[in-house]
Amino acid sequence: MGIIMSSEEYEKDPLWKTLVETVHAMVMYPNHKAYVREVVLRENPEISPLDLSLRLAIPLGEAMVILYELRRGGGTSVEGGEKTK
Repeated sequence: MGIIMSSEEYEKDPLWKTLVETVHAMVMYPNHKAYVREVVLRENPEISPLDLSLRLAIPLGEAMVILYELRRGGGTSVEGGEKTK
């Protein structure tokens, strides 16, 4: 298994929930997620987590969570990481 997994493999990893919880606790996460939704994905809808991480100078794990959530139709709101289901 490589460092970068497909998004389908994320939820199978036992550390995925811990990573999501950690990212949601990051102060800039809501701003980063909003920027990715409103700007980055409109310019480059197929951007990889690694490219997003480099472009925004954010941790790779944060980029993985943001892209996963936005490509899966949200899952959490930007405000406070609360469930929107």
